[in-house]
Amino acid sequence: MSSIFTLSIVQSALELGLIYSLVALALFISFSILNIADLSTDGCFTLGCAVCAMVTIAGHPVLALFAAMAAGICSGYITAFLQTKMGIESILAGIIVNTGLYTINIAVMGFASNVNLFNCDTIFSIAKNAIGGNWYKIFVVAGIVLVVGLLLAWFLNTRLGLSIRATGDNASMVSASSINPTMTVTVGLCVANALTALSGGILGQYQKSCDINLGTGMVTIALASLIIGESLVGKGSVARRVIGVVLGSCLYRFIVAVALRLSVPAECLKLVSAIIVAVAIAFPYLKKHAAFVRQKSNAKSRIKNGGMQ
Repeated sequence: MSSIFTLSIVQSALELGLIYSLVALALFISFSILNIADLSTDGCFTLGCAVCAMVTIAGHPVLALFAAMAAGICSGYITAFLQTKMGIESILAGIIVNTGLYTINIAVMGFASNVNLFNCDTIFSIAKNAIGGNWYKIFVVAGIVLVVGLLLAWFLNTRLGLSIRATGDNASMVSASSINPTMTVTVGLCVANALTALSGGILGQYQKSCDINLGTGMVTIALASLIIGESLVGKGSVARRVIGVVLGSCLYRFIVAVALRLSVPAECLKLVSAIIVAVAIAFPYLKKHAAFVRQKSNAKSRIKNGGMQ
């Protein structure tokens, strides 16, 4: 067991878990709060990475993160526009945007399938010079996630944030309360896609490269992290749920790290990820079903004992 959980494995899992937790937080807004299945996540993640990579190459690693978020906001606005103004179902709108983003992403990257940042300064190289040691990457990512988590928890408790939460619960009631659901959906998706693009940008600087297929399967991974987090922490305040999402993302990366450590062939990693996602999504149902079977068995035992008496 000690050979599986080495310090380097734990460190890498924490770093990637924190980076991907931003995507899980994005799905927390779109899927859990707005009740919208946003399938543009894959393309938006790559968009953030591509924009961040190109601005980083231009010599502005910190500004690159804000540029990635701005690109994500544009992606979220288009997705919301297709839903609210064009009458397209949320799933189809996400698919349309995700398809279109492939061309946009490769155009941003100068029509190359990948871009490297090996000779560029990044937020991590800056932190290494300022902090030193072996844990500077975790400090950087944890700081960003902490700031984002606090801002998100605060925002969702403001008047606008409460309106967004109410829209996901009952859009008709929101309309009757003189709140424009089109606006709340648009703001919610813009914030969610900004977080997705930020995650992609951070990952690009973390691994010093950007690939056109980087975001493939990101929506399922983020969804699994989200559900794992909700299963661990349960329902409660927004701050508690945000913490649960971050913990769920880190736990997911630990599971993947263990699978890699157990010498799972690289060609089987996608299958392992699919199994993890399936188990994570099915876990709440299986837990509820197991409780029902247990109650049914107890009821039968009580009836049987009563009949014997």
